[in-house]
Amino acid sequence: MSSKLPPAFIRSLIEHYNIEEEEFISSHESGEQLTSVRINPFKPANLFKSDEQVPWCENGRYLKERPSFTADPLFHAGCYYVQEASSMFLEQVLKHSADLSENLRVLDLCAAPGGKSTLISSLLNKNSLLLANEIIKTRVPVLCDNLSKWGPENTYVSNNDPKDFKRLEGYFDVIVADAPCSGSGMFRKDPAAINEWSESAVELCSQRQKRILADVYPALKQNGTLIYSTCSYSKQENEEISDWLCEEFDLSPIQIPLKPEWGIIETLSDKHKCFGYRFYPHKVKGEGFFIAAFRKNQVTASPHIKRAKENSVNAKSEDLIRRWLKHTEDIRIVNLNDEYFAIPGRHEADLQYLQSNLYLKKSGVRIGKIMGKDLVPNHELAISLLAGSVIPEINLTREQSIAYLKRDELRIESDIRGWALMCFQSHPMGWAKILDNRLNNYFPKEIRITNPNVV
Repeated sequence: MSSKLPPAFIRSLIEHYNIEEEEFISSHESGEQLTSVRINPFKPANLFKSDEQVPWCENGRYLKERPSFTADPLFHAGCYYVQEASSMFLEQVLKHSADLSENLRVLDLCAAPGGKSTLISSLLNKNSLLLANEIIKTRVPVLCDNLSKWGPENTYVSNNDPKDFKRLEGYFDVIVADAPCSGSGMFRKDPAAINEWSESAVELCSQRQKRILADVYPALKQNGTLIYSTCSYSKQENEEISDWLCEEFDLSPIQIPLKPEWGIIETLSDKHKCFGYRFYPHKVKGEGFFIAAFRKNQVTASPHIKRAKENSVNAKSEDLIRRWLKHTEDIRIVNLNDEYFAIPGRHEADLQYLQSNLYLKKSGVRIGKIMGKDLVPNHELAISLLAGSVIPEINLTREQSIAYLKRDELRIESDIRGWALMCFQSHPMGWAKILDNRLNNYFPKEIRITNPNVV
């Protein structure tokens, strides 16, 4: 059977995994494009009720057709995230490798654009801490934006190289490393990637993956969980990495229970019989994916986290800020560079520890700045879960919402004056300030809808 897929790539899959060649190639030549989303449990909306559930993810849904997400106000409000279905299997791995009822510190090491981070956030309790790191600086803003839209205040974003995490010895209970790879698992979704694939690229990626894992390993605590994944089919980037991990470090593989009807293939690595989970597009409703989990056995020093320095926010400012928030006693207000942030109270020492070791780009929920006697609220507060019920809300029609999201001129009839949340179906999208004769639109320019065809 002729195929545009690289012959060396196909030979490798047949040799190592006895892949069904015709079915595998047909799945790529069919041109089928699956669309899946994950509903935000923190922002319940009447969405996707009739759509098929992704079997390994409680809030995952397969859509019958791909809509224009840009033209959906609920997408901008953070009510769901568009994510490839195979990667949602991270939910099962987390549930069977970590105690999610505990207060955990979790690192998503290669996090942008935020699919896995928002999934992790959905599973953690409110006292846990999620640090989403992105190595590439230009990809950090979209990660921050997606985590802000998701809502919880227990998330932080850093822009650091994996080697920087050596300074946080024994800090994390869970580390998720969705490593940069050769991308063969995305051949069906992105045919252009076929031309970029080569055996030398696979080898290069394998070496990079080892460096990343070796750099971050010290930051995992004893009995902590390391989760490794790629969107590659190559053995060198998957099972051979698992063997390398068990040779270099004191790790034990973790088996994840599967249901036969899922179509996921469990593999064992050659040397250490490490469990791995492969997703093939002719067997599952999803793209190519690999994931494996490990338990760290090695005794590791505990991090030295100093007691939090005394809160520097004066009582008058704190009182003003808390009027904008829900009545949450466990929220701490912190002042960083003349801006105010809300974080879980138990995270204050953690925040100072992370600040002293990493380059943080997001800390909890950015509330805003105090100008004179008033608070100028930040967009993060509008789309968070913290905005208080006393804040006026204006529910817009879909057409008005699109105009708002484009920052077009918007005229509405309202008795409200001052700051208000612009909502669609009661889900906030951002701020506006309503004056006697006009409405000032505060939706951030950098994330506004710029496509003139979206109406």
